Amino acid sequence: MAIGVIPFVLAVIAMMIKLGLQGIKFAYISHKYLGKFDSFWKLCGVRIGSEFIKFTTPMFVGAEFIVIYYLHKKGVAPSKSTWIAIMDIVTEVFAGGLLSIIAGIIALMHGAYVIGALILGISITITSLWMILFFLSSRRTFQVPKILVSLTKRFGKEKGAKYIDQTNSWMEEVCTMSRKNLRTTESKKVFTISFLFSLASWSFYGISFMIIAMGTGYIVGIFDSIMAVMGANAIANLPITVGGSGLAEFGIIAYLNNLDPFNLVIPEGTVAWDAVIGWRIATYYVPIAITWLLLVKLALSKIPKTEK
Repeated sequence: MAIGVIPFVLAVIAMMIKLGLQGIKFAYISHKYLGKFDSFWKLCGVRIGSEFIKFTTPMFVGAEFIVIYYLHKKGVAPSKSTWIAIMDIVTEVFAGGLLSIIAGIIALMHGAYVIGALILGISITITSLWMILFFLSSRRTFQVPKILVSLTKRFGKEKGAKYIDQTNSWMEEVCTMSRKNLRTTESKKVFTISFLFSLASWSFYGISFMIIAMGTGYIVGIFDSIMAVMGANAIANLPITVGGSGLAEFGIIAYLNNLDPFNLVIPEGTVAWDAVIGWRIATYYVPIAITWLLLVKLALSKIPKTEK
């Protein structure tokens, strides 16, 4: 391997620190709202394991359903488990979106209008959508759109009507929790600390590329590495490929190759491609195996009745 074993291992460690910080954040949020109902480190493992779903679905979605499912198995009410999952994902999206927006602005400042506009367009859209829905939920009660209600009742008959009622009830409970919690000093503190955890976790994700790049002799600073990775992460959010495969690699090259997205003719075997491919293996394919083991061992395993 042109990268070298040590830089590769260090990059994997940086990625696992990123995932570990996500796990700690989730456990912190859970204990703040639910008390010490479960082991702190087990909750960390469940959250890390849930990332397997993100790695293997378009647009990195699905992890929230795993943590909601696990909390439900532990006897937590659906509205509470959903609230915790929402707090977790919103702080992650907000921190990642903020870093990606900065990356997009820097790209525009360097004259890379296409790549900069692409990063900004995706980041601003996703971040704004999540933040608006999150804070709007404390002001109004969301319900299933009428058009979906009509279609579900028409084709689902009584069962369809039952599912609609259950969904509306669940959404009402979540919105009630938002109104109850969002305006409290404690929730503001939890949100701020969780946001800082997310900033730190995304930063380690960015640093992982710098470590890999140094192993190939390609020197890139910490800030530039974080910006390149977060720009690539924004592009990889497009629901085109599983886990952003191909899109993330394109984003890194487009951002770092003189910030010119159309200048992708790099001689085969150069350090740039070695760094990008090695980074992708260290931060995607290796973590897939680790998160799968945690997913099966912790999140999807049966819970003894004594623990419920």
